[in-house]
Parts: sequence; structure tokens; C-alpha cells
Amino acid sequence: MSEYLLALVANYGTTIVLCATFLSCLAIPIPTSLLMLASGGFAATGDLSLTVVAGAAFGGAVAGDNSGYWIARGFGQRAHDWFHKTPKRKSLMTKAQDFLDRRGSSSVFFSTWLVAPLGPWMNYTCGVTRFNWPRFAFWAFWGEVVWVAIYVGLGYTFADNITSIASLLGNASGFVTALVAVIALGYWLFRASKKKRVA
Repeated sequence: MSEYLLALVANYGTTIVLCATFLSCLAIPIPTSLLMLASGGFAATGDLSLTVVAGAAFGGAVAGDNSGYWIARGFGQRAHDWFHKTPKRKSLMTKAQDFLDRRGSSSVFFSTWLVAPLGPWMNYTCGVTRFNWPRFAFWAFWGEVVWVAIYVGLGYTFADNITSIASLLGNASGFVTALVAVIALGYWLFRASKKKRVA
């Protein structure tokens, strides 16, 4: 898988990164984080521009978040009914709604990177419930900054071991080990946000 993803980035450059981040934010199952990792590695070797790579990943993600929001908002009740037709989609939408109810605006921020699998469903949930769009867009924007910085940054920093890092991040236990610092940061931000709301 890692070699295949590296080949995709080598052949299609930042176009594949932009398309992948966009589609993944619409709940299309694509290994986007690994593609960003690979693109960061190519940027480190000079084959791609780091600025263009980060811009493509970020632009695709932000466009995907907002597209998901407006698609769900535009279809309204029909979107709600469709998302709840299958047990899996219903479960994900319920989790996103619960997270939104508990955390408010900050849930949008955390869903883009700390609990990324929930991200697309948060976009749809916010749209269906007509969550304030400027607030949604603001928190999604900064969440994607963190997401892109983590993966493109890791790829850029560890370019010499890009295949090993990709394999590590593709493994559940390795992923936890590699991103323990990120999780700690997320926990700290989570607590800080909670204290601010209480205050």
C-alpha cells in the first residue's frame, strides 16, 4: 500500500493530494493522511514544493468540509433521512451529533484531526442542523491547518524513512505511538476549551 501511494504522488503530484483531501471530507474512504505524508516526503527531496503541497492539501480539505456542510444543509430533511437509512451511517451521524451537543463549536475543530474519522459526519451534521456557517467554517479552517501540518510535516521531516513512517502510521498501535504527542496536545486543548466554557 505504501509503495502504491508513493507512486500516486510521484505520478500525479499535488493534484492527487487536493482531490484526496476534498473527497475524504465527504466521507469517501481514501488514505488521505498517508498521501499527505508521502507528498511531504517528496517536498523534502525537492520533487514538489512544500508550499504547493500544503496549499493543495489544505484547500481540498476546506473545500470538502464546506461542500459537505452545504450539501447537507441544502437537502435538509432528505439528507437527514438518507444518512439514517443504514445502521453504520446512522451511528456515525449520532456520534457526530452527540459530540456537537457536548462540545459545541470546538467539536468541529477536533473532528478534523483529533477524531478525524468523525470529521465528514460532523460536516454533514452541522449542515443538516443548520449550525451557524461562519462558526463552522472558522473552526473547520483551523482544524484543517492542524491536520495538514501534522501529516505533511511528518512526511517532510522524516523523508528519508518515508516508507517506514507510512507503514507505522498505517498500523493502529504504531499510529498511537507515533502521535502520542499530538494526542496529548489535543487533550490539553480539549481541557482548556472546557474550562473556558465553564468560566
